Amino acid sequence: MILPNQLTILRIVLTPVFLYFFISPHLLMKQISLAIFFVAALSDWYDGWLARKFNYITEWGKFMDPLADKILTSAAFIGFVLVGLLEWWMVAVILIRDFTITFLRIYTNRKGFMFTTSNYAKWKTFLQMFFLYYLLILYIGSVTPELNLQFSRVFQALLNPDLLYFILLLITIITVHSGLYYINKNKEVIRKIFS
Repeated sequence: MILPNQLTILRIVLTPVFLYFFISPHLLMKQISLAIFFVAALSDWYDGWLARKFNYITEWGKFMDPLADKILTSAAFIGFVLVGLLEWWMVAVILIRDFTITFLRIYTNRKGFMFTTSNYAKWKTFLQMFFLYYLLILYIGSVTPELNLQFSRVFQALLNPDLLYFILLLITIITVHSGLYYINKNKEVIRKIFS
């Protein structure tokens, strides 16, 4: 198995470990979860770079890489619901959209067709990841007593429930709209594979 695919497997393996550490009541484990998430996210960037640079592109990689990405981001969203920072219904909408499009892409590829990706979908993914990094760093900082003593007002302002609700609502709307745009852009391919 080539290195990019090994990194994809690593990302999948690290995902439940990250979630377990993140929802732990122990501060040290929560802090370690931040490092685990960064390693997993970095493996995503690195395996993509390796695959493109050295042409390490396999059918297995095409199938598993987007799925591994969705598994990692889903675990982070679910973790934030479990600790009470995010609304479950918006996270559910995001996850349903992301997994629907991911499985549709995978099924389409297996049928010998290719979905046309768009910059809009890439920006949606970037926005989700940026929000997760933002939230993860602030949350871990806010539960770390030494940091919370110095930056409590900053944490209170940036982790304000109304602000988080508004940002997540915006991300949910963009996520759903990008999914509809994606389906509309590829409607001919979808018609062929289901006809």
